[in-house]
Amino acid sequence: MSAPAPTRSPGRAAALALAAALALAGCGGDELPDVDDSGAVGPDAVVDGDVSVLQVQLDHPLDGSYEVGEDARLYLGIANTGTVEDDLVDVRGPDFTDAALTVDGGPGAIRVPADVNVYVGAEGAPSIVLEDLRTSLRSSQSIPVTLVFEEAGEVTVEAVVAAEGSTPASPFDFPDPDGDVQS
Repeated sequence: MSAPAPTRSPGRAAALALAAALALAGCGGDELPDVDDSGAVGPDAVVDGDVSVLQVQLDHPLDGSYEVGEDARLYLGIANTGTVEDDLVDVRGPDFTDAALTVDGGPGAIRVPADVNVYVGAEGAPSIVLEDLRTSLRSSQSIPVTLVFEEAGEVTVEAVVAAEGSTPASPFDFPDPDGDVQS
């Protein structure tokens, strides 16, 4: 009797799809293909050949919509496939007054080490809150957000309000490869 063949977890397949998309990032165009199969709504965008932003989205508002003057939490992944660290130093846009970047409990730039993914908005991770919205928003509506990096430059992407029922604390489909278990 032979041993059962190992099975691949869905997380490993998603990680492979993300790696393929990041490898294609330097091949032209400013938009990465949407590699997420979990239903996350955020777009991906290339900042430069090494830095990309992934699955950019706004938290789903508890009461169903954001009103003018409210704050909105921003979620995204930042992939740095290069050999030089970079810092996310500013977030701006026409539809909010300011953005609060928080690292280790205080204001500051968000460091993106070389060859690392940084998850913004996940529990214990850096966070970004768009302050004093100038427009009302509901699920699936978006606003432009410009992310400014010290070395890579800047990119503007549409930050979409997550759908109701999504889990805003973990909108990313970037599983830990060490956590994949084969049976």
